Amino acid sequence: MKINIITLGCSKNTVDSENVAGHLIKEGHTIYFDRQQNDCDTVIVNTCGFIGDAKEESVNTLLEQIQAKKHFNQRHAHDARRRTLIAVGCLVERYRDQLRVEMPEVDGWYGVHEWNKLSADATNFTSLRQTSTPPHYAFLKIAEGCNRSCSYCAIPLIRGRHVSRPIDDLVAEAKDLVSKGVKELIIISQDTTYYGLDLYGKRCLGSLLERLATESGASWIRLHYTYPTSFPTDAIDVIRRHDNICNYIDIPLQHINSRILTSMKRGIDRKGTLRLLDTFRTQLPNVCIRTTLIVGYPGETAQEFEELKQFVRDAQFDRMGCFAYSPEEGTPAEALGDPVSEEEKELRVSELMAIQEQISLAKNQARIGHIYRVLVDRLEGDNYIARTEYDSPDIDDEVLIPTNTPLKIGEFYHVRITQAFENDLIAQLLK
Repeated sequence: MKINIITLGCSKNTVDSENVAGHLIKEGHTIYFDRQQNDCDTVIVNTCGFIGDAKEESVNTLLEQIQAKKHFNQRHAHDARRRTLIAVGCLVERYRDQLRVEMPEVDGWYGVHEWNKLSADATNFTSLRQTSTPPHYAFLKIAEGCNRSCSYCAIPLIRGRHVSRPIDDLVAEAKDLVSKGVKELIIISQDTTYYGLDLYGKRCLGSLLERLATESGASWIRLHYTYPTSFPTDAIDVIRRHDNICNYIDIPLQHINSRILTSMKRGIDRKGTLRLLDTFRTQLPNVCIRTTLIVGYPGETAQEFEELKQFVRDAQFDRMGCFAYSPEEGTPAEALGDPVSEEEKELRVSELMAIQEQISLAKNQARIGHIYRVLVDRLEGDNYIARTEYDSPDIDDEVLIPTNTPLKIGEFYHVRITQAFENDLIAQLLK
C-alpha cells in the first residue's frame, strides 16, 4: 500500500512516526511524509494533545483528512480502491472514546503505547527507523515518559513514567544514523536531564553525551528539553570539552516568580533559577540558552508578570518562546480555574515577545563581522538557508547565504555575517 504519515506536535512524535514507518517499509509498503500527498491508500495522523492550540490543530487535521478520504473514495468509486484513515498518538491516548463518537469516519484509533498494532513486525521500533527530517540531521530520543509532576502538564498522563533507553542502544542508533549521512544529532525526550535514573540509579546525561561525542562520529550534537531542577552539572563539563557538542542548551524555565514556580510544582525557585543560569554562563562562556515561558498561569498577577518581564530583560536569553497558559483536564492546575482572560494572556505573550525581539536584534547585530561555521539546510529562492551551532532547525534563527556560489545541502561552510535582523542573519561565503 501507499501510506502517508502526517505528524503533528513535537519532535518526539516525529521519532515515533519514523520508527513505525521503517517497519511498514519492511513489510513492503511505500511511505510518504507529505501532508499534500493525495493518492495514498492509508493515511496515518500522529496527533498531539499537549496544549489547547495543538489539540485544535490535531482535530482540524483529522476533519480535513476525513473530507480527503471522502473525495478519494468518490474518485475511485469505479474501482476497488478505498482509503483507510487511522489516528494515533497523544490526542488519541487522552480522548479516544470521545473522538470515536465525534469522528466515526476514522477507521482506527491507537494510543502512544499501541504502535505495535500498526505493524506485524514491531518488536523493536528503533531498529528499522526511516527518518523524515532532511538527511543531514535527526532526532535521537533517549527516553520515553516523564516522572515530573508539573501542575499544568498532561504529558505524564499521556506518556506514562520515564523509561530510559540503554546507553549502548543509543550509541548504536547514533552510529547508524551517522553512517547514513546524518551530521547533527538532536538529543530529545520529555526530560533529558532525568536520563539514566531509572536504569542506572543516577543521572547519566553526561556519560551519554561523552560516549556520543567520542563514538558516534556526529559533527554536531545538540541538547534539547532539559529541566532546571537537579540539572546534572557533569554534563556541562562534557559540553565544554567536546567541540562536536554544540554550545546550546534548551531549558524551559516557564517562569521566574517563586510563588508561581511553587504552584507549578517545578521544584525550583527564583534564586535557584538564577544560580543555574549563572552556572551555565560561567562554565560555558559562549553558551546559547534557549528557554520557553508561560504567561497567564492561574492567579498570575500584574506584578508577577512585571517580574517576569524584568527577568527576560536581565537574563538576555539568546532564544525564547512564550505560551499562553492552557488548562488541561486531569492536571493539578485545572482545579485553580482559569482566571486570566484569553485577551490578557495574548497581550502578555505579545509584550514578552516584543522584549525578546529587541534582545535578539541586539545580539544578532553584535554578530556582524564575525565568522561562523554553518550547516546548510536547504535552498530557498535566491538564498541558501543555513544554521550556526547556536540554532536548532525550525525554531531558531537562520543564516541566509546568497546563491552566488553553488553549495551542497547538508554540508558545512564558513561565512562572515554582513547584516542582522531579529531572526535572520545575512552572510557572505568565505572562499
